[in-house]
Amino acid sequence: MTELTRISAPEGVAPAAAYTHVVMGTGRFVAISGQLALDEDGKLVGEDDPEAQARQIFENLRRCLTAAGATFDDVVKLTFFVTDMAYMPAVRAARDAHISADRLPAASAVQVAALVRPEFLMEIEAYAVLP
Repeated sequence: MTELTRISAPEGVAPAAAYTHVVMGTGRFVAISGQLALDEDGKLVGEDDPEAQARQIFENLRRCLTAAGATFDDVVKLTFFVTDMAYMPAVRAARDAHISADRLPAASAVQVAALVRPEFLMEIEAYAVLP
């Protein structure tokens, strides 16, 4: 696990509510492409179900991180792309099942008009730093 420095409230910036404003580390950079709610056979998990899609995406992120020799503790940034901001509670619940509140990475949430296929409700990418 990489030693990361987290700054939740830099001077002059409002405190972060459910993310960390600044995460710093040194080491090997790992970029995980945006993950979709696909199982290992490429089949959609959770049609019209944001909770099921978020859970599958975080499982896919976990598997990608493992392949890189990383864990969610090494994640410094998450970017959430959702087709409706109403899905963010489901995203946060799935995130919180994998990342403890005292180790939250930097994060961005963006509502998009569409993803690669209309049945996808969200896509999530991650960046990690390893020693």
